[in-house]
Amino acid sequence: MNQLDALKQYTTVVADTGDFRQLAAYQPQDATTNPSLILKAVQKPEYRPLLDETVAQFRGRPLDEIVDRLLVRFGTEILSIIPGRVSTEVDARLSFDADATFARGERIAALYQEAGIAPERLLVKVAATWEGIRAAERLEQRGIRTNLTLLFSFAQAVACGDAGVQLISPFVGRIYDWYKKSAGAGWDEAANAGANDPGVRSVRSIFAYYKRHGIATEVMGASFRNVGQITALAGCDLLTISPELLAQLAASDAPLQPGLDPAEARHADVAAVQYDEPAFRFALNEDAMATEKLAEGIRAFAADARKLDDLLRAQHG
Repeated sequence: MNQLDALKQYTTVVADTGDFRQLAAYQPQDATTNPSLILKAVQKPEYRPLLDETVAQFRGRPLDEIVDRLLVRFGTEILSIIPGRVSTEVDARLSFDADATFARGERIAALYQEAGIAPERLLVKVAATWEGIRAAERLEQRGIRTNLTLLFSFAQAVACGDAGVQLISPFVGRIYDWYKKSAGAGWDEAANAGANDPGVRSVRSIFAYYKRHGIATEVMGASFRNVGQITALAGCDLLTISPELLAQLAASDAPLQPGLDPAEARHADVAAVQYDEPAFRFALNEDAMATEKLAEGIRAFAADARKLDDLLRAQHG
């Protein structure tokens, strides 16, 4: 048995890509997309017709609507290949506007419904800012399931759990990146690998907290830099993995044991905490890594959203 098949025994495997032609080879349950992945895909010749057809079909509509229709077009193509759910992201430029995020999430859900997709097959992806979490809470109350992304801190995870969101995506690799850069020449790769990886430790603490306190929100590790981070989190509810790392897992027959055990986590010695808005903002501010990576992530996704706008505008005339 290869490592990918072994991992599927313990964890729901999710593909992190907009390149849906790669999906069949790895047979993931779910798939996630983001503006950067969609931008990358539409610049490939084999996907360009999707962009051209969407623009031609909805010419004259507002640009932001055409963008959402393109994202949903990719999502429906992905759902024709996988058995589970797809995550489609709200424009990162709305990350600090709860009402606008809610409205955009509602529209994305409506477009999927228009395409004949059942609500349980969609996760609306929202940045885990205070405003994003509030918007997600409202979307969940409307029966629209959400995936809270750009999650780097325990405070974000607690607030998401309290809001009753369907799923969170803690960013393992980006946490690792920050600590490695911060340590500079003093970084010891071997000492910070596997279970000691700072990104892995973050997910483990969130996973234990959720299981200990009966929080139903699913934990999906994301943003991996190497296979070791993935195998250390075997047993997590879900892991979303790039095609490149899926290929490495499929090519390896090294033994794999679960690194997380839900039954064991239910007995973790971790007290319940709650954050109102001031406490949440202060906790996030106290965490330099989470503050910097959240801001950086929003900027990067917003930049790619603008590039996607420009591509569509050029076609739109």
